[in-house]
Amino acid sequence: MEINGVPVEDTFCEAFKGLYARFIVTAADERPLREAAENVAALPATVFGESEAGVERWLDPEETPDGRPGFVAQVWVEYGDDAVKKLEHELGKRIRQGVLVRPTTRVFDACEDPDGYIDTERPIGRCADGYEYTDVRFDREMVHVPIMMGEFLIERRLGYAEGVAGGLVWLFCEDVDAALEAGYRAVEALRDVEGVITPFNVCAAGSKPETIYPDIGPTTNHPYCPTLRDRILDSKVPEGVEAIPEIVINGVSLGAVKRAIGIAIEAATEVDGVVKVSAGNFGGKLGDYRIPLRECIRE
Repeated sequence: MEINGVPVEDTFCEAFKGLYARFIVTAADERPLREAAENVAALPATVFGESEAGVERWLDPEETPDGRPGFVAQVWVEYGDDAVKKLEHELGKRIRQGVLVRPTTRVFDACEDPDGYIDTERPIGRCADGYEYTDVRFDREMVHVPIMMGEFLIERRLGYAEGVAGGLVWLFCEDVDAALEAGYRAVEALRDVEGVITPFNVCAAGSKPETIYPDIGPTTNHPYCPTLRDRILDSKVPEGVEAIPEIVINGVSLGAVKRAIGIAIEAATEVDGVVKVSAGNFGGKLGDYRIPLRECIRE
């Protein structure tokens, strides 16, 4: 199969069950809003037992509960027996240190069909050291946290649900310039796709599970490093390819992730210098889902 004249390899990516919270952040001014978005989405770290996050899309004032500009964010943790407790802990960190400290910000729940709720009074509201209080604003139960620039407001209950994390696509490119353009074009094409985030945006360093240094976690996927092509026997980098950006996608459903992969492929293959589209996987042994790329294009 070819898209925009670029061959799409007949392969699949693997994805995993995850638990996510989805919420809206608003602010009175674009500057703290942008800072909150950068903070809440920083440093994906699920491979270290923490969380990863991203901005799903930006919102106009008429789309938010309080009539101010905002964005939709998602925070994810690995699925498991302690996932809800871990998500509460990670939400607390990201919102307390990434959003609450930004002037005029507020947080509202945006999880559709939640499996349950996290009570934000404990991990976030108690930043008020006992001066927190709850009332109804914007037709929602809100926790008020007095701060040195007014009050930070957060909805009392943030919903969480099971989703699909770690879908991905690889773009084999002639050079770094083409890789940057194709990668960021794919990411931008997903900015208005409801229900998905790209926690790494354009990722320059895909990893593999096996490593000679297990104490530091996943390490470089050496067969796909262009600079190692002439130094190793198991290189899988074709001649003429000098950069392979990876676009990782998390979504609220399998269908959302598949649609996003298809949109990313369509956008990236419009760029000159993309010579092939593929995906990394673990032979179908690790992921909860197998997502064939060709199915994504048909979606």
